[in-house]
Amino acid sequence: MPPADSRCYSSPMSIGASLVRSLFDPATAYGALVYALAFFLAAWVMTRFVRAAVRRAHLRHSAGRIDWTAVSFVERLAEIFIYLAALTLYAHLIPALSHLGTALLAGVGVASVVLGLAAQQTLGNLAAGIALLLYRPFRVGDRVQIITPSGLETGTVENLTLGYTILRTFDNRRVVVPNSVMSTQVTINLTTEDPRTMAIVPFGISYDADIVQARSILIDQAKAHPLVQEVAGCPVTTLGPSSVVLSLRAWCADAEAAKRVEFDLYEQVKSRFDAAGIEIPLPYMNVILKDSEGKGNGPSPAGR
Repeated sequence: MPPADSRCYSSPMSIGASLVRSLFDPATAYGALVYALAFFLAAWVMTRFVRAAVRRAHLRHSAGRIDWTAVSFVERLAEIFIYLAALTLYAHLIPALSHLGTALLAGVGVASVVLGLAAQQTLGNLAAGIALLLYRPFRVGDRVQIITPSGLETGTVENLTLGYTILRTFDNRRVVVPNSVMSTQVTINLTTEDPRTMAIVPFGISYDADIVQARSILIDQAKAHPLVQEVAGCPVTTLGPSSVVLSLRAWCADAEAAKRVEFDLYEQVKSRFDAAGIEIPLPYMNVILKDSEGKGNGPSPAGR
């Protein structure tokens, strides 16, 4: 018969088997840690797979047949769903967390209400982002005009995230606008089937100047500009207090070209007007001085 104290000893093989069982037993601390790492790694691999699949699709379909605004938005939602699904499965697998979740069910309801009130702006941006995705007033790559605290901004939609819309301006600035603002304000989408844009450039001349000559100079200068596709006209639009305003109208390839034409014509036409003797007047007023008896001394120009 074996000695009475032989039960106090265990073989190295049995110790190793017991350790392996504890590592894969979700009821133990070691097992819970191992499963946590496994679930996190699986979720990380799945999100990287989603990103890689989207990147391959982007390279394969670069001709614009896929709406990348929707794809990028859904990609982020998919990543969040993957991590939430992994967390939910992990909580159901670990017995301690399962019991804890049952005990704290009422507390979770209260916490969700508190979090909803605290993060209502964030949730509003998320809901607005989903609305922008469904209604599609603009897409990634479209040129839009919006009103910001700094004034009117024109930029290209660079990205549509879960909470913000990012615009890139012509001078390479990034304008970050909350989705809730983008969904409620008036946005001008400059990208259409016909991207042509009309450059409207006003010029004021004095009442003594020759309107026909000034109009001829404006039209000739616009036709000579390489970015002008067609001159639509140059009517008199305003009879101002000190000037007659001619509005030159010319079609350009897009909004950026129209802006460059406007800036160039201001400088070029100013030089042509100076050479032709056509005055671009400054605002002025007449001041009438009266003596103590109320008799006027006639108009006296206060400045021009």
